[in-house]
Amino acid sequence: MLSARNRMRRSEDFSGALRGGARGASRTLVVHLNADLTEGDPLVGFAVSRAVGNSVVRHRVQRRLRHLMRDVVPGLPAGARIVVRALPAAAGATYDDLGGDLARAVEVAGRRAGHGGGRVVRRDGAVSGKGSR
Repeated sequence: MLSARNRMRRSEDFSGALRGGARGASRTLVVHLNADLTEGDPLVGFAVSRAVGNSVVRHRVQRRLRHLMRDVVPGLPAGARIVVRALPAAAGATYDDLGGDLARAVEVAGRRAGHGGGRVVRRDGAVSGKGSR
């Protein structure tokens, strides 16, 4: 599970990541990354709208994304703000599909933000991102 110190709670953090950040998209989600801040722990927020599904489906998608993000956070620059916005296709995606889409979207957003993106090594040993193809 994603550490409590890495969870985004203030609306200013959400709006700052959405407005001032780089964006990376995949079939199931969109990642907004604002890596211009230089202090503090990276913060992660999630946006899962009703378009994704009913309450049960939305919460399942958000739990999966929170779990997947714990492997991504150590590779983020200090003070980064990242918002993961689930698209309706996320409702039918498997855990592995979400993980692959998340890694690709974070890599693209990282490149666009000028931080290289890099590789994401998940706890199950799978490598995704730059150099994994």
